[in-house]
Amino acid sequence: MVDNYHFGRGRARWAPYLLLLPGMFFYLLIMLGPSLATTVYSFTDATGIKGAPIHWVGLANYKEFLFMGQASRDNYGALGRTLLFCFFVTTIQFTLGLVAALLVNQRLKGSSLFRTLFFMPVILGAVIVGLVWSLFLYPLGGPVATLFTAIGLHSEFFGGQPTEAFAWVIAVQIWANLGITMMIFIAGLQTIPEELYEAGRIDGAGSWQVFKNVTWPLLTPAVNTNLLLCIIGGLQAWQLFLVLLGYRNGTQVLGYLIFAQGFGQTSGSVTSAFRQGYAAAASIVLFFLVLIIGMATQTILRRREERVVG
Repeated sequence: MVDNYHFGRGRARWAPYLLLLPGMFFYLLIMLGPSLATTVYSFTDATGIKGAPIHWVGLANYKEFLFMGQASRDNYGALGRTLLFCFFVTTIQFTLGLVAALLVNQRLKGSSLFRTLFFMPVILGAVIVGLVWSLFLYPLGGPVATLFTAIGLHSEFFGGQPTEAFAWVIAVQIWANLGITMMIFIAGLQTIPEELYEAGRIDGAGSWQVFKNVTWPLLTPAVNTNLLLCIIGGLQAWQLFLVLLGYRNGTQVLGYLIFAQGFGQTSGSVTSAFRQGYAAAASIVLFFLVLIIGMATQTILRRREERVVG
């Protein structure tokens, strides 16, 4: 075994460990360190204000977040909206991404242009996306408002009722991330041998039968990847709510609530304090929510993959 060791003998045996040190250092600095600090802060009353004292409060933040009065009911409301947002975004984005991938993968004239157009929003940040859609859906003379008026409809878009505003954020979230779902599906489609399609057509299979028996089973890895990304992204989403809606009752999701509590957010008569300890506790709750749903989804998808692909 010693003779087969590729890094030699003596001091050379330490080479792989030395090569790993920079990566491990940055992992501890950027990933693990802040995660451990968040866990510790969740047991304190830290505010993030310079010079303010920090006291150990144990599980008080978790108790307040989950069980105490109106605040906990608001938190459960945000949790419910987070799950609802995740469900609609995942379902619609996954379906539209698959349809778009099937269409632009036909190698028809102009398909490369449409791939670019579908993917372009992915490279934009949440702030740019939010500003573009705020102008596009401006209720007083915006393009969509003008179109709605022409056909006899009226909508206040992001300034309307919480349910309406929430639905528009779902639409913007899907628009912004549809391209990456489509590209993952395209990558999966391009791994399927053309001979399988030809064999299916020779056997007399129609388009639906070819999709059901050839395309869909062999897309399983891409399906699993997209579902996990959509679910996790939907659960963690909050930036578009910040840019498009602000801190409005009836629209907050859990991620935005964490940001608002930790860094202070004011909108109209609604003000949240700088409570970074409380926000850290809320982020731990969100972490376990994502962990549980993600692991359950991964287990189900893995079993499906074993059953379908073998």
